[in-house]
Amino acid sequence: MAVSDIPTLDHFPAHAQDKLRYGDTDRQGHVNNAVFSSLLETGRVEVLHGSAGPLADAGSSFVIARLVLQFVGELQWPGTVDIGTRVARVGRSSVTMEQAIFQDGRCCATGESVIVQVDDATRTSKALSVAAVMRLKALTTSG
Repeated sequence: MAVSDIPTLDHFPAHAQDKLRYGDTDRQGHVNNAVFSSLLETGRVEVLHGSAGPLADAGSSFVIARLVLQFVGELQWPGTVDIGTRVARVGRSSVTMEQAIFQDGRCCATGESVIVQVDDATRTSKALSVAAVMRLKALTTSG
């Protein structure tokens, strides 16, 4: 990733924070790469189930269909991280989110996730409501 491609937190309209735990570290003393995926989940959940209420329709839920994660730098324990999230695309039943993880203002990873709304009974994709689409499109703005 070129330096010019590395985002800053202000490129993301939605922000979440998470605390790094001692158990997140690996033998090299930095945060294990598997933890990065959980940190991105923190940001996605804030958008999908945050203070504005859940985005999924009643009888529906969201599942992750795709995750691409690019490591940019190490995360160090102890500390906290900031997770930035923005919406790249809204489809009929899915949303593509772009995210980044920051520690002390430094970008440590970027990710892209595709999340699909599914009907809980049939386990098949279900179209997003107009209200959900409007809320998601409001998160497409970057800094």
